[in-house]
Amino acid sequence: MLTSRALLLLCAAAVYPLSASDEYAPLGSYTAAERRHWAFQKRRNPEVPVFSDAAGKAWVKTPIDAFLLEKLRKEGLEPAPPATRRILIRRVYFDLIGIPPTPAEVDSFVSDKRPGAWERVVDRLLASPHYGERWGQRWLDVVRYAETDGFEYDTHRNGAWRYRDYVIRSFNEDKPYNRFVKEQLAGDELRPGSQEFEIAAGFQRLGPLRKNAGNQEVASSRNEVLTEMTNAVGSVLLGVTLGCARCHDHKFDPIRQADYYRIQAYFAATHEREVSLASEAEQAEWKKKSGAFEEQLKKLRQSMKGLEGAAKEEIERRIKDMEARAPEPLPAIFSVSNDPARVTPVHLLSRGDHLRPGARVGMRPLGVLLEEGAPEYTAVPENPRTRLAEWITSPENPLTARVMVNRIWLGHFGRGIAAMPNDFGRMGGMPSHRELLDWLANRFVESGWRVKPLHRTILLSSAYRQSSHSPIGKAARGKDPDNKLLWKYSRRRLEAEEIRDAMLAVAGRLNLKQGGPGVMPPVDQELIDLLYKPSQWAVAPDIEEHHRRSIYLIAKRNLRLPFMEVFDAPDLQISCPRRESSTHPPQALELLNGQTANEMAEAFAARLRKEAGPSRVRQVELAYRLAVGRSPSKQESQLAVSFLRGAPLREFTLAVLNLNEFLYVN
Repeated sequence: MLTSRALLLLCAAAVYPLSASDEYAPLGSYTAAERRHWAFQKRRNPEVPVFSDAAGKAWVKTPIDAFLLEKLRKEGLEPAPPATRRILIRRVYFDLIGIPPTPAEVDSFVSDKRPGAWERVVDRLLASPHYGERWGQRWLDVVRYAETDGFEYDTHRNGAWRYRDYVIRSFNEDKPYNRFVKEQLAGDELRPGSQEFEIAAGFQRLGPLRKNAGNQEVASSRNEVLTEMTNAVGSVLLGVTLGCARCHDHKFDPIRQADYYRIQAYFAATHEREVSLASEAEQAEWKKKSGAFEEQLKKLRQSMKGLEGAAKEEIERRIKDMEARAPEPLPAIFSVSNDPARVTPVHLLSRGDHLRPGARVGMRPLGVLLEEGAPEYTAVPENPRTRLAEWITSPENPLTARVMVNRIWLGHFGRGIAAMPNDFGRMGGMPSHRELLDWLANRFVESGWRVKPLHRTILLSSAYRQSSHSPIGKAARGKDPDNKLLWKYSRRRLEAEEIRDAMLAVAGRLNLKQGGPGVMPPVDQELIDLLYKPSQWAVAPDIEEHHRRSIYLIAKRNLRLPFMEVFDAPDLQISCPRRESSTHPPQALELLNGQTANEMAEAFAARLRKEAGPSRVRQVELAYRLAVGRSPSKQESQLAVSFLRGAPLREFTLAVLNLNEFLYVN
């Protein structure tokens, strides 16, 4: 039997091992060669190239074009001709709002011969409330947003959807990026009691969470929580693989293991917090109901002891039914706060093992970006994460502005100026246009860290308006097969959300309602049965909710919607800086046989009958204009009308939804 003293020691060790050293780790030093890596140097102020020839002057619409043209000509290449207006408007609609233009919107732009027609389209889309939905999704990818914990329990996170809506609002309002970052890192410190700021601070809790029989205070769980917070700072905000220094000094970049844990120390006092939005009376009533429910559930589980066979499947069924009727959680904000009484001492951990702690560390930014010998904070200040946020968003920080500018560029061209958006280190490679990246980052900071002007600068360039077909294609592919130099616009397949939303839009079923809890659409029962608790998936009773934009569908880690998964939607476990675009047979099967595609084909056919009348020619015309933004060619029309003489309209609309031109943007 354990003595009382031994029991106390064991309990203390469960919170944090007792062998940790109280001595602080040395600060370390960095060589001149380590500091010379391009991403760790101050941003340059490059001169914009100037062209004297007529062709160069005509093509250069913005400084972006000048930087690109200079490199193209050095390689003996020329840019592609401009894309047609029909291609351009479809391209920019998907880029900025993620849904296709209507036939009327296409016709309006094509026929607008006044100066500034393109600028007016760009400005209108940037002002659209759907802009935040499209670009908010890109941010949610990077921060690995989900509404559940993951791992075996995959518990749902009450109020986590408010963070998604906060992100969408922030992009729509063109919130300065430095403020956006500060609110997420330290919103609860900056403005305690502000719902907006406390929602933003939920950023700290977005990573997957392993539940240990409900106990999150054991050292292993606490270590994993701090690891998630620290890694996100590196990959999301700084664009470095900080997490690679958790177990040892970084193998390729000048990031020491001590640097990793000094960043982690900023979160030593940070703990999860649910901010209730219910009144005290509502909370008391809920506790009463919840207590009674748990007592009933407990008795039901106890009654199953000793039972076998049918009597036991029956009790399990009753438990399952009862769990599905559990009291709904009260509205709350999914956030964090500092607890001075529960500050976790941060130590160097041998191979990242919380059971093998070494010297202690205080708070300090990445050493390679500081002057030699810069001190660390060994005492926890009142607002530690605010200090971290101030350093990250400093105009002098060489990483932050470059990283965000590169993410915006990637969103428009399919490839970043720096190819690895989360890794600006040695393994990420050199940027294709370093001077351009610095020029854009400088303008970004000078404009008050606003994203929309950056979009506008990119979209008004000749580079963005190029065709995806080039007369020098063969020669260019020989010199630049990956189109790093942007001698044309790279054709891309729509992302999973864009395909689904476009199907809903052309079928006339898209529900543009914004915000609110994540929607659970119908899925195969076999998938639901694989969940730890099948009661976690409750299909929304209102069918119109099933037709919301994809960003509003629940982001559940252990049940990704098959349609989204097959078209390369991220798995929500780690940061996704760039969507992959694979091609494989299950995609064709999903588009031809899947429930979503067939339901939308039926709705699309109904829309054509209603809006085009019984004429097959008019139905085919409208189908093409809705789906791909143009009229069918004479041959396409003849083939479609001939097909419809012996096949139902829904078979034709399903074929249209399978067109490459519908699934790709030129």
